[in-house]
Amino acid sequence: MAALALALMLFGINAKGNDSSYYVSGNQLVPVDEKNIAVAKEVLTIEIGDDGYAYVDVDYVFRNNGPAKSVTMGFEALLPYNEGSASINPKGIHPYIKNFTVEVNAVSIPYSTGIVAAGKSMKPLDMKKWRYHNDDDGGNNASGEWNLDSGFLSNGKDTLREVSCAYYFKAHFKHGLNEVHHTYRYQMGSSVVNRYDLEYKLSPALRWANHQIDDFTLRIGSKKGIKHFWISDKLFRPAPFKVISGKGKVRRMKANPDKYVHFDYTEVALRYGMVEWKAKNFRPKSELFVTSPMTVHYGIGVTYDTYGFFDMGDLDFKAVFGREENDDNEYNAFVSRVLRNMPYAGRGYVFRDEHLKKFFNSQWWYMPDPSWKMSASDFSAHDNELINNNK
Repeated sequence: MAALALALMLFGINAKGNDSSYYVSGNQLVPVDEKNIAVAKEVLTIEIGDDGYAYVDVDYVFRNNGPAKSVTMGFEALLPYNEGSASINPKGIHPYIKNFTVEVNAVSIPYSTGIVAAGKSMKPLDMKKWRYHNDDDGGNNASGEWNLDSGFLSNGKDTLREVSCAYYFKAHFKHGLNEVHHTYRYQMGSSVVNRYDLEYKLSPALRWANHQIDDFTLRIGSKKGIKHFWISDKLFRPAPFKVISGKGKVRRMKANPDKYVHFDYTEVALRYGMVEWKAKNFRPKSELFVTSPMTVHYGIGVTYDTYGFFDMGDLDFKAVFGREENDDNEYNAFVSRVLRNMPYAGRGYVFRDEHLKKFFNSQWWYMPDPSWKMSASDFSAHDNELINNNK
């Protein structure tokens, strides 16, 4: 059987500067050179957790137009960089990827890990010949792991090379249709302008034999809790996202540089549910990017939470109270009341207070639900912060 090297399924970065951290992004299965195997179908499901992790489930159906063969498939995750607090095992186990599993044609496949040259091959590097760039001590700590102050390794000749953690395995592809199913969870990035963001690289699908995904389905959300996020809209203009479970709203928004938003996006507000987008003959030339509502903090100007983009500077006090605010204390007190009640509004609580009712009825994402029974167990850690920190 001929062996075929495949690279770049899971592409991960962890960058941490003064104001942000970026951990891992997903990626399509990518062949180095494939003329017989095509992507017949993909169902990509991303669940956004309240614990800072994303949960990814991907079902592929590949169509092998040639004879049966063994295929070496590789899942890559770029090493974290500028992250002094993290470390990685030289055997290639990525610190921000958890619970990695893979099945081929409904059979669980064992996998190996190693550090490889990014995007080049699945052959692990000899770690005895490499060290971290600018690491005077060779990069090893007492536990034998590598300190992650750089995403590059250099050999004795100081040749820089970008490397990845590789999760690789050998699978048998029969002639005709073959299913590859894999799952994993990974830590999402965050910054001063958003609570989380994640990227999933779709464009490498163009490198399969058919240069497309014949039947593509994307699902995003969570069956647990409240989720409000933006999806960069460039890829998804031909058709809108649809709510397929729970209760939710979807709308398309234009870039607004005045609000520091420089891309068109689909805005999604969900309560215990998922949205879905489907396409035939999907040829992605850019990537999927999902982020919590973005904002910039300046004094009492702008803030955000799980549920929406709440601009305190634009708060129409007169529309709520029927008059201009008397002083900053009254204004600030009402802002605290709004923030404290966001977790209740997100779950559809029907407010009796006239001022809160007016305010939340004016919010696009608010979906009243008279049947919701108040329960503290419904609230996330962030919800409890909003409630307790704005008393």
